[in-house]
Amino acid sequence: MLINIKSEREIELMRQAGHLNYLTHEEIKKNLRPGITTKQIDKIAHDYIIKNGGIPSCLGFEGFPASICISINDEVVHGIPKNRKIKNGDIVSIDFTVRLNGYESDSARTYIIGSVSQEIEDLVKHTEEALYKGIKEVRPGVRIGNISNAIETYAKAHHLSVVEELVGHGIGTNMHEDPDVPNYGKKAQGPLLKEGMVIAIEPMLNLGKRNVCMLEDNWTIVTEDSSPSAHFEHTVAVTKDGYKILTGE
Repeated sequence: MLINIKSEREIELMRQAGHLNYLTHEEIKKNLRPGITTKQIDKIAHDYIIKNGGIPSCLGFEGFPASICISINDEVVHGIPKNRKIKNGDIVSIDFTVRLNGYESDSARTYIIGSVSQEIEDLVKHTEEALYKGIKEVRPGVRIGNISNAIETYAKAHHLSVVEELVGHGIGTNMHEDPDVPNYGKKAQGPLLKEGMVIAIEPMLNLGKRNVCMLEDNWTIVTEDSSPSAHFEHTVAVTKDGYKILTGE
């Protein structure tokens, strides 16, 4: 395992990439509404990233055909934007990576469209909170397992299941770097966090069972029992006394 330690200059460049990622999410948020197609949302994001000097690095990554991933309801991750219209009552997870000045930033949010049941509102709220429970564990000298355990413990306390086949990851000049950051596990296990490491933490929680499968498009991951799923992610730097969220503003 090769874990890259970033310099202050590199982390500043990643913060700039993260800021563009944040602004792109805000642009998407303004346009999300019933009747818009996922392809239209993808174009809005693509054009905004390009206009602001970035590169939508999901586009073409291992053959992925769009600039952002849009996953709806029982789709966990990697949904491909198409002519599907978003409708009232959907939950829409949007995940993408922005490259700026040679560095990547990765972030995901799940949006509620219109009105949904209380349990789906809770799923979205608790998945986001699980992300922050994990982030709060980040500081030098702590092991990745502490992040994983905090997410899993919070999820299970709120009767949500944790997808185990998909994990967070290191990030830098590449979208995916070492180490893996699982959303389940035991405290005091896994790689040690050190100042200058940058990781993407991304809980994916389901209302039903944790099991997932891949659709025939070889990208979209869905829950096996068709239960709704939510996904939140931030790119986070390990600082000398804690952490800094690079995709938060």
